[in-house]
Amino acid sequence: MTSTDCHYCLQSLRGRKYALRDENAYCVSCYDSLFANPCEECKQPIECDSKDLAYKGRHWHERCFKCAKCSRSLVEKPFAAKDELLLCTECYSDEYSSKCFHCQKTIMPGSRKMEFKGSSWHESCFVCQYCRQPLGTKPLITKDNENYCVPCFEKQFAHHCYSCKKVITSGGVTYHDQPWHKECFLCAGCKTQLSGQRFISKDEYPYCVDCFSKLYAKKCAACKKPITALGGPKFISFEERQWHGECFNCAKCSVSLVGQGFLTRQDDVLCHECGSAS
Repeated sequence: MTSTDCHYCLQSLRGRKYALRDENAYCVSCYDSLFANPCEECKQPIECDSKDLAYKGRHWHERCFKCAKCSRSLVEKPFAAKDELLLCTECYSDEYSSKCFHCQKTIMPGSRKMEFKGSSWHESCFVCQYCRQPLGTKPLITKDNENYCVPCFEKQFAHHCYSCKKVITSGGVTYHDQPWHKECFLCAGCKTQLSGQRFISKDEYPYCVDCFSKLYAKKCAACKKPITALGGPKFISFEERQWHGECFNCAKCSVSLVGQGFLTRQDDVLCHECGSAS
């Protein structure tokens, strides 16, 4: 065999077309039978004098490289693959692409898609409802199915704490129709946080029970403990002395005097029976 013979069939290549592979020459017939890739579409070999278009280990004739749905050529055009089928971008979008939550138009393959709470947006549609600036990956707040950047949401909707004047982003307490941060709603006396605690108002200020009792509550003449609104709705007042309802009893026989006539002797209150017997 000479360098002008086919490496496989050994026939002379003088005056004939041939192809090279691994530095060996082959006649066209031998080359095609040995090395030509089968076309995915027509299953025929892609001869050496034809253009072989390859994608992920598969091969097509140039004339066979087309959209599986509309049959338009995909040569030198963008395309997408789905379940081993090649589709032009238009057909792929119609069949499989997400629809933008805002404009309801298809999000084309290759374009940037924003996803939030299970829905998809064009990047240009995913904007703050108020300032219309792109949200991208910035922090955002949703209200009534509309998205807002944090500064715009705070400007438009957020409550400001009556105490520190800063925005209340979550939770909070309402006192005298004003919003407060939980950490700002404190006892006017000891500065203990009052959120979730019992408290009493005095001159527009909130006080914990202990501070109110120490500072303002009257003392029961019987048990000497403070009389507060939290101790029950009933209390008795007589000659600048006060009693809890349950403490207003005869000093001698301990019968309740609430709603009853009574007599006094020095600092004691007595029922009529005990007062008369004395």
